[in-house]
Amino acid sequence: MKITLIKPNIGRREHSLYVDNASMEPLQLGILAALTPEDIEVVMYDDRLEPIPYEEKTDLVAITVETFTARRSYEIADEYRKRGVKVIMGGIHIKLLPEEAEEHADSIMIGDAESQWGNMIKDLRRGELKERYICTAPKVPQKGILTRRSIYEGKKYMPISLLQFSRGCGFNCKYCASSVYFEQHHYTRDIDEVVAEIKSQKRKLLFFVDDNIVANKARAKELFRALIPLKIRWVSQGSIDMLDDEELMSLMVKSGCLGLVIGFESIKPESIENMRKGVNRKFVADNYKEAIEKLRHYGLQTWAAFTIGHDTDTLESIRATYEFARRNKFTFAAYNILMPYPGTPLYDELKSQGRLLYDGKWWLHPQYKFNYTAFIPKNMTPDELTEAGFNCRRDFNSLGSVLYRLFEPRTNLRSPVRFFTYIIYNPVFRKEVFEKQGMTFGCLEKDEEERKLEGNLDPAGNRQENQ
Repeated sequence: MKITLIKPNIGRREHSLYVDNASMEPLQLGILAALTPEDIEVVMYDDRLEPIPYEEKTDLVAITVETFTARRSYEIADEYRKRGVKVIMGGIHIKLLPEEAEEHADSIMIGDAESQWGNMIKDLRRGELKERYICTAPKVPQKGILTRRSIYEGKKYMPISLLQFSRGCGFNCKYCASSVYFEQHHYTRDIDEVVAEIKSQKRKLLFFVDDNIVANKARAKELFRALIPLKIRWVSQGSIDMLDDEELMSLMVKSGCLGLVIGFESIKPESIENMRKGVNRKFVADNYKEAIEKLRHYGLQTWAAFTIGHDTDTLESIRATYEFARRNKFTFAAYNILMPYPGTPLYDELKSQGRLLYDGKWWLHPQYKFNYTAFIPKNMTPDELTEAGFNCRRDFNSLGSVLYRLFEPRTNLRSPVRFFTYIIYNPVFRKEVFEKQGMTFGCLEKDEEERKLEGNLDPAGNRQENQ
């Protein structure tokens, strides 16, 4: 028996398939592979890096689906089902919109797979795959499971190993799909198993993919103490309130933390209130001055994440956000246009106000493009917000900005490792600004158009013979 695991792409650029040269290993598929009995062959194909061999024999295709990859995921699923191959789908988007996904799958898995993957395998062996598997959230994630990293071999991923210490986040920001998926719960792994997983792989540079690695500060301290003897370097995501705990921060640095993605979200207190990001309230009061000073004190290279397009935002305040990030010489910064994810309070609010664009399903709409605005903002047009977001990303990653931000002595110039991290990854993200902007979701329709232009098909879709 054979199972094929698929990591879908977002889509394609205007005239060619998008190959993501900054792809990281799909951790969730490595965990599914580890959950699969040894007598079942497991292969994995990453649509971001390689073609999918639809004609290759397999008994089941399992596709992990995010909202941004939903359209492409459904295309892949439909192609396999045309060939009579069973398809199961899981991931965050499936829990948000199970009925939508069922139109393209023989089976769906709602929630984290640990509790039901084994039962699904038994049903598959009997030829009795259920239409739905309802998963219960594991109180201890990935219990007894070491990620099966052999499925990543031979693929061109960035040289950093992904793993997790925790899942979920206890906050309730109104735009966050993760809060809906995990129902505002936060779960941590056994620390001994995290250590064992680190030792089981070869790399010393790690990325903990946790939504908020410091959500449980007591457990985070235990983890950091356990990491110190391993002599690793790592990055993750964390909430800004970690800066209130000096012991936590000291242990974090000693454990090898290079830096964190931190959700600053906005420099406007009224925006923080509007998005219900209460954890940022005290820090935004002085324009994050104290927080930034502490981050520099600890030498952490910060990826400052902002969301733009809130009802409290203006074009002037969005530009001020760019200037704030450049002035403070953040190592990286993201300017994410506010996205109405289905199932979130933000989505419901905008829908009730009649402000959703693309028929309320931007993730499936053929005219929606990556990094475009999917709703009607309050203080600008959708096109103005799209342009403002692109301008922030373009200017922050300009050569002049990259050079200017390099000269921050307590972070980017603190050590050779931090210097080279800055030098290596800033060009990668600069390239992505231009390559991903305006990408079309999905691939199949564009492929057909290109074949017509090449003369392989006539306007009716019939294949022409070469003359």
